[in-house]
This record gives sequence, structure tokens and C-alpha cells, in this order.
Amino acid sequence: MKAIWNGQVLAESDETIVVENNNYFPPESINKEFFTDSDMQSTCPWKGDARYYNIVVDGVANKDAAWYYPDPKERATQIKGYIAFWRGVKVMEN
Repeated sequence: MKAIWNGQVLAESDETIVVENNNYFPPESINKEFFTDSDMQSTCPWKGDARYYNIVVDGVANKDAAWYYPDPKERATQIKGYIAFWRGVKVMEN
């Protein structure tokens, strides 16, 4: 799977985990140069507290476009630290 936004590959992996129709990418598969920490947080009743990243490509920002669970609840431990995307980021097969 590949995550693309603004013409750049943000993440690429053959080992994503699909949860609720979202592909979660392993942390080592992201191109960290495009990610900055966001202050945004949210809570899922069964996955736990999510943190967010802003995506910045060629000076253009996509605020809170990626999220991850740093310390998920027991039922979601398989996605600990894995990153998922929304807000216009295209996730597709290689």
C-alpha cells in the first residue's frame, strides 16, 4: 500500500493493518520529512486516545491529516504506533 498527497509518497508498505476500512502503516514505513506533530487529539471508545500529525509537502500543510495510537487499548494493540491517513491523502495499492 502507498499513501500519497500533493505528489509525494508519504508512506509505503506491504504490511499495513486494516482497521475500520483504514490502512495503518508501520511507523518505519513513513517518510518522516513530511510529518510534524499536531496538538490534535481524539478518543475512540475501543482503540483509545489518538494523536495526530500535520503533513507538509513543498510548503503546503495538510493539518491533522494522519493519526496514530501511541498507547492503544487492549483490543487495538496490533496498531500501536501505526499511522493512518485522511483529509485528501490517497491510500492505494502499489
